[in-house]
Amino acid sequence: MNQNSFFGLIEQSVRTHWEMPAMTDFQGKTYLYKDFAREIDQLHDYFRAAGVERGDKIALCGKNSANWAIAFFATLSYGAVAVSILHEFDKESVKFIVDHSDSKLFFSDENIWHELDRDTLPKVETVFSLDSFALLTTTSATLQPFATNAEKHFADKYARGFFVNDVSFRTDKPEELAVINYTSGTTSSPKGVMIPYRSLWSNTKFANDCLEFIHAGDKIVCMLPMAHTYGLAFEILNSISMGCHIHFLGKTPSPKVLLDAFARVKPKLVLA
Repeated sequence: MNQNSFFGLIEQSVRTHWEMPAMTDFQGKTYLYKDFAREIDQLHDYFRAAGVERGDKIALCGKNSANWAIAFFATLSYGAVAVSILHEFDKESVKFIVDHSDSKLFFSDENIWHELDRDTLPKVETVFSLDSFALLTTTSATLQPFATNAEKHFADKYARGFFVNDVSFRTDKPEELAVINYTSGTTSSPKGVMIPYRSLWSNTKFANDCLEFIHAGDKIVCMLPMAHTYGLAFEILNSISMGCHIHFLGKTPSPKVLLDAFARVKPKLVLA
């Protein structure tokens, strides 16, 4: 595993912390690092069935959640480019970003998807729910039949079970495009910032070095939007690379919500 690559850091952490908790939706489901890896592998199967190719754009729009993080890492580790969209954007901005980025596949909270007009997103071929990873719509002739038997396909592929040695993320290149992050477009249309893997790697290493008091198993409450690069880098990328346990609020961080979360989780670090 190459420590000078982004996925070298992530793969080492997944392997090292296999049986430890990786992320939890507050008062909801918990994923161990092995579950995190399994979900990523399964999403790769869906991507292949949908005809997604390396370099294709995959948009994500939803509140902070374990599924958002899993979809993000699955997108990058497949070789596609993640287009992160703040879930609080108005529907016209969301439609503009999805279309402008040439996104082929779209992960969306269902309440957001239901507000959008399918006909205004002609480049999108497939939409998955971020609430459940359910297939919401597709134009692919091969994806729907695959989705019906996806669990059996995965079980057949790993007939002896899915183990730590089955994890093998690809090697990313420093100048390879990883993420397109859009501004809100306060005075005009949203603008996309192209983020290469060297930025993900250097920010993750910087956070590792600066937050030296953070250790594997430490609890982190994620309250900053993952569609913003600061929250993504320090709450998600750093935490996963260190083997931390991320807790997603999944709701507006009001004082009452935060105090309840802090009392229950007892986080080692809070970023705001």
